[in-house]
Amino acid sequence: MKVVDNFNRIGEENAFAVLARANELADSGRSVINLGIGQPDFPTPENIVQAAVKALQDGHHGYTAATGIPALREAVANDLQRRFSVQVNADNIIVVPGGKVTMFAAILMFGEPGAEILYPDPGFPIYRSMIEYTGAKPVAIPIREENQFAFSAEETLALITPATRLIIINSPANPCGGVTPKEEIDKLVAGLEQFPEVAILSDEIYDQMVYDDQQHVSLLHYPQIRDRLILLNGWSKTYAMTGWRLGYSIWPDSLYENVRKLAVNAWSCVNAPAQFAALEALTGPQHAVASMVKEFDNRRKVVVKELNQLLGVSCVVPKGAFYAFPNISQTGWQAKPLASALLEDAGVALIGGPDFGIHGEGYIRVSYANSTENILEAIGRMKQFLETKPAV
Repeated sequence: MKVVDNFNRIGEENAFAVLARANELADSGRSVINLGIGQPDFPTPENIVQAAVKALQDGHHGYTAATGIPALREAVANDLQRRFSVQVNADNIIVVPGGKVTMFAAILMFGEPGAEILYPDPGFPIYRSMIEYTGAKPVAIPIREENQFAFSAEETLALITPATRLIIINSPANPCGGVTPKEEIDKLVAGLEQFPEVAILSDEIYDQMVYDDQQHVSLLHYPQIRDRLILLNGWSKTYAMTGWRLGYSIWPDSLYENVRKLAVNAWSCVNAPAQFAALEALTGPQHAVASMVKEFDNRRKVVVKELNQLLGVSCVVPKGAFYAFPNISQTGWQAKPLASALLEDAGVALIGGPDFGIHGEGYIRVSYANSTENILEAIGRMKQFLETKPAV
């Protein structure tokens, strides 16, 4: 059978392949510590779980509107107003089954042969994968260690050509943990006024995970680009709900009907009881979020301190999300072979930097969404490995 060429261009998110191999080793009796997967190790708060149970018991077993239940869309708008003092119309919000769906919809909407789409590199691998699927040209926005893994507005704007259709921005960022400061975002938005036909996708899924008195700056704050801004967010990271598959996006009026029709064609609607859980997440107590972020902050400090003591490793301090992106270039190892060897020989699951883009060589991603005890044990194993195993 001949499959259309688009499917030959689809990439992967290697974190899931590493997770599968780590689980396989663990099932065989090996001790494996997973610092690879981007998943909070906290349970979903009990009030959220019980809201889903109640929704099932109350008979919410059927379809909902393709865009999401109205109460949930209103709750999203109210939450954004509370946290950012921005006005969002609930009729511009669509509830989707996970954050990736918004990427899929936005990139599908603007990607085609002859078009160019800018994306962060190192960055979430699905950006480039979906751009290539559409036949558009992926144009990497370099995310540099010397810039504290924040994007450069000047460098980003210089990459725009007449073929540019969409720019993808991610702050706080995966995989590097960078948080782009307001001054840089101001420069980007001011520069984008020269390119009114270019759409912007702002991935803000880690918006509540910022540290060291940093402030997340949502692109919703800039009215001059709201008519072409797509915002991606959701519940997976903030509320430890990765398996619930819940996200939301905000679309300008001119694009909303397109994505609504895509929803009808592709996923009909999001799981009904999960939407009631999401409603409780936004309207119920928020102390679990604060506690989780505080613990991530504590782990972040441990991770940076310990990584910087490893032979040939240096690590800048991440300002957001729950990832560190240490530089391993002085170890003599290439990133992916090192990540593979650490898993197979030392029982530590990590992700090699090249899995996040062409600028990822020389780095590995360390997720500190694991206990401090496990982090210390894992880095201890890394220390022994680097001191006894020469690069190959």
